[in-house]
Amino acid sequence: MPEQSLYQAIGGADALHRLTEAFYEAVLADEVLAPVFADFTPTHTEHVAVWLAEVFGGPDRFTTELGGHQRLLRSHLGLRITEEQRLRWMELMGDAVRAELPADERLRTRVMEYFDWGTKIALQVSADPAGTDLGDPGPTPRWGWDGLVH
Repeated sequence: MPEQSLYQAIGGADALHRLTEAFYEAVLADEVLAPVFADFTPTHTEHVAVWLAEVFGGPDRFTTELGGHQRLLRSHLGLRITEEQRLRWMELMGDAVRAELPADERLRTRVMEYFDWGTKIALQVSADPAGTDLGDPGPTPRWGWDGLVH
């Protein structure tokens, strides 16, 4: 029998909603990260949960309903994220992962590896001014038990 996806091991959509809600509650109260999220809306949390579901092997709703990989990357253009902000983001996400996801170290490690990989891309993309042509970034990445699948 094949090993379950990260999405299944995490606990599906409900767990990802709890994770993103806990994370953004901390982010919006954080003096380092709150300025990055000055235009935050409650739908942001929902969109991130849908993105994570797809990345971790769940439904492909972000691609089919919300614009896919290109839209996610485009949302970071011009934010000029600093390494300090990226590291704080990782710290707060680590707190949320420990609070909201199953107490499975292998699972938590794989999830945090994805966030490390993804925040490095967000940092790079955010340095470009708004409106930059990103080209075709390809499909939404998928992350599994061994890291990047595609």
